[in-house]
Amino acid sequence: MSSLTYDLTLAGLSVGSAAALTGIGLVVTHRATGVLNFAHGAIAMVCAYALRSCVVEWGWPLWPAAVVTLLVLAPAIGVVLERFVFRPLAVLGNDPTQTLVASIGVFVLLVGGAALLWGPGARDDAPELVAADPWGQTAVVLVLAAGVGAVIRWTRFGRELRAVVDDRRLAVLGGIDANRVAAAGWAFGSFTAGLTGVLLAPYVRLDPYGLPLLVMEVVAVAVAARMRSLPVAVVVALGIGIAQSQLTRLHPSGRGAPLLQAVGANLFVVALLVAALVLPGVATRDAPPRPPAARVRTPPGAWIVAGVLFLLPLGLAGPDLHTSVQVPALAVILLSLVVVTGRGGQISLGQAAYAGLGALFTALLAAGRFPGLPRLPELAALAVAVFLVAPLGLLTGWPAIGRRGLALALATFAVGVGVSRFVLAQPYAVSGLSLGRPAGFDGDRAYYVLELVLLGVALAATRALRRGRTGRALAAMRDHEAGASAAGVRVPSLKLLAFVVGAALAALGGAMLGMGLRAFDAGAYDPVRSLLWFAAVVVLGADSTLGALAAAALLVGLDAGARGGVAAALVGVLAVLVGRFPHGPYEAVRERAERVRARLWPSGELTPLGARLRVRLRPGEEQERPAAGRPVRAAPRTRPSRAPSVLTARGLHARYGGFAALGGVDLEVRPGRVTAVVGPNGAGKSTLFHCLAGTLRPARGKVLFDGRDITRLPAHARTRLGIARTFQQLAVFPSLTVEENVRVAVEQGRGGAEEAVERALALFGLDGTVRARPAAGLPTGTLRRVELARAFAGDPRVLLLDEPAAGLDTAEVTALARVLGALAADGTALLVVEHDLDLVADLADVVHVMAAGRIVASGPPGRVLDTSTAREAPA
Repeated sequence: MSSLTYDLTLAGLSVGSAAALTGIGLVVTHRATGVLNFAHGAIAMVCAYALRSCVVEWGWPLWPAAVVTLLVLAPAIGVVLERFVFRPLAVLGNDPTQTLVASIGVFVLLVGGAALLWGPGARDDAPELVAADPWGQTAVVLVLAAGVGAVIRWTRFGRELRAVVDDRRLAVLGGIDANRVAAAGWAFGSFTAGLTGVLLAPYVRLDPYGLPLLVMEVVAVAVAARMRSLPVAVVVALGIGIAQSQLTRLHPSGRGAPLLQAVGANLFVVALLVAALVLPGVATRDAPPRPPAARVRTPPGAWIVAGVLFLLPLGLAGPDLHTSVQVPALAVILLSLVVVTGRGGQISLGQAAYAGLGALFTALLAAGRFPGLPRLPELAALAVAVFLVAPLGLLTGWPAIGRRGLALALATFAVGVGVSRFVLAQPYAVSGLSLGRPAGFDGDRAYYVLELVLLGVALAATRALRRGRTGRALAAMRDHEAGASAAGVRVPSLKLLAFVVGAALAALGGAMLGMGLRAFDAGAYDPVRSLLWFAAVVVLGADSTLGALAAAALLVGLDAGARGGVAAALVGVLAVLVGRFPHGPYEAVRERAERVRARLWPSGELTPLGARLRVRLRPGEEQERPAAGRPVRAAPRTRPSRAPSVLTARGLHARYGGFAALGGVDLEVRPGRVTAVVGPNGAGKSTLFHCLAGTLRPARGKVLFDGRDITRLPAHARTRLGIARTFQQLAVFPSLTVEENVRVAVEQGRGGAEEAVERALALFGLDGTVRARPAAGLPTGTLRRVELARAFAGDPRVLLLDEPAAGLDTAEVTALARVLGALAADGTALLVVEHDLDLVADLADVVHVMAAGRIVASGPPGRVLDTSTAREAPA
């Protein structure tokens, strides 16, 4: 037994060493650039193929080939990626969503390119660079980790690296060559990826899909190390490798034995699930995505063309028609990503799992093997399977409530890999399964007609989520999550809705795909497919249903009509260029056309003929452009009388790490009065504001509203009680029109009437032609009025204003003061945090001066604003 334990330990050390190399490379790349390199496994695969080609096909000696592969090719890949893919994104601010898409694009591009160059088949003749000596491999890993750790901790380069990650722009101002640091990080990360691939290739089947996914599964070790600690990554990797090896000696019995064996054989996947779903989200410093551009309506002619193209296969026969059967099914799956990512703004890298479950459940129900349910006809089985899979969308929807960006991407990817490994790929679930077509639709042409009907249903469901109250709420959440919550949108519930609907659509498409192929093939729902589908939808326009249809036709058509991998390579090229057209190629072409038009007609005026044609082509489009500086006006207001409300803070304490931001603040915001909070930067004004608004929970103390303790209520619940707020940084919804921005608050908040929309628009001078314009591209002053109108439209009893005069000119500030005074006279309680002390002096009834997290002075503005503390420069 001891000999067996020793042998298994050696085997575990070998696996753990490869995982540790992956962890080291991911941690170093992330620390140097802030990017989680999803393409790490693909780089490993390319280097393994390159070494094999040099040795097996070209007859090079092993060690010279290894030197060229690991010391030239691998670092060169990293440098090229940094220079041409990720450096442009870093200059733009390292938007985490775009960086993630670019990283996935590199993965897809390398996988597709490898399939094109070396073929999709697996190979088992990769050369063995290092003998199967786990102690030697472990020693290499430990020395490498120690050396890298020493460089990061004690050298000038390490200090520069940490500075670049903390704040790239500030590091550049300090004289650090951020590009050089990032290039070095990418070169080293690619070197470790190449070394991992070369070491693993002799012991696994080398193919473009398997090895990259195998390497990606061990990203758990880097996540467990919080993307920072090399010792933790190495220890976790070696520990999991040894544990997984030792578990092979167990032979459980009973009904749960197959699942337990699968868990023991895939311990890195279990670790990935735990690290992504249980541990706190990584990359918490990710900035929110840049606001999307205004959505441009798809021309009706494009839909006509799409309809004709989707009807054309009905005239085909044989293999061409059989291939075309896959297009509507894949289109439905991609529509699920339009719902989750395009509509809801949530990253989902696990949609292939729900597609696979849809096909699996349909096959089980049709075969009478689903526990507790009788055998069903195929069409009924399809409907029931969709109904059963939809609630499973909570597997990815629930983590989305508290995660975003990279953390959400890891969580959804982990769920997808877990479902694939523990369900779809296990014989206990799928052995002996077949999947037939519904009665009456056995032929390809008849089945294609059925698919078109189901695709129409999916399109109608997707379109329904664009319109009406739910559609506007989803768009608001996507554009600015905090702003949507402040407008009263139930963001957690809406996220769950998006993921549940997305899971249902993916299940429908997955079952359709399985029926079209007349088989359940787990490989069709591999996690790598999720990455390809996600990248395809994003680069062709995440919020475009037409883009999803085009992506489906592209993915199926290119791979069917050419060598496998063409579609993946093309999608990868588009994805790595995401920084150049973040809203899709169509939007990029439209913007280019607009710039050309502006050069040809600088004044923006159309010729008489052009004006007549525009009226004919776009009837009802208003030509008048709003004036950017249109003043706010104090319009008369009529609304039901209501009881006055008091917002009270008692003994609020808040901390950020070891810093005390609030040290026992008491404050009362009374109805009919304007209460102002002033003070220098770092005084705690914003922290106090967030505690009152519900975006930050204090460590101690209470927030009371009319005597009710609301300390634990989230922001959207406070909005529905009658506490509205604005933001220091504008929180508008760019893809919605000005009127829709205001309507969101009325529909989600307390206004509830059409008159509330008109009243708010009129009060803030937005009732002209500007009301129909998208918020994207409007001047800052106008956007500030839009935000104020939205806050007012919900009929608040307490209005919290965070620097409301920012971006307004003198006339607008004067008019704003008049409107806010009218609101206070009407009984609204106003709290204003403002740097413009002249505005505070004219507007406030009582002023509180904050310093070092405490209120140090209170009273009328004429007395309090003369203190030196209040007059400290706040900028």
